Amino acid sequence: MDSYVLVLAASSGKNLELAHRFCETFASKGIGSEVVDLTTLHWPVYIPELDGSDEHEPETSELSDLILNSKALVVCAPEYNGIMPPALNNTIAWLSVQSDDFRRLFNNRTVLLATHSGGGGAHCLMAMRHQFSFLGSNVIGRTLTLNKTKSFSQETMDDLVERVLQ
Repeated sequence: MDSYVLVLAASSGKNLELAHRFCETFASKGIGSEVVDLTTLHWPVYIPELDGSDEHEPETSELSDLILNSKALVVCAPEYNGIMPPALNNTIAWLSVQSDDFRRLFNNRTVLLATHSGGGGAHCLMAMRHQFSFLGSNVIGRTLTLNKTKSFSQETMDDLVERVLQ
């Protein structure tokens, strides 16, 4: 597949719904995509003592392969106490210690950030932008923010999808 986009949902609620809307929009443009609900991974909380433990280490190769084979990532995550949700942070932590070349997963990869948050979501977006920029990703400047005062706009989503495909 020439253009394949991986959509990561870091909650099982409105951000998962948003992730599926992204996939529908990519499909309408003839682009393949897939949603991974990070809340279903059920990976243990990363602590260094579990690193190297055959009994406790999660199997990360499937997600690593999905990321490596994607043209871009879309990350849909709610704000949790002013930062990104634990499911996303934990996933990145485990990927960082399980991969032989962790930087290759994110370095030079296009990343679009989106949030559906009870509050504004700005702090989550800033935390994700900082994290993915640190990892070497090319984070798209425009984001999608949905909350109680800002409703969904297909026009905005279409614009963002086009930016991912550039």
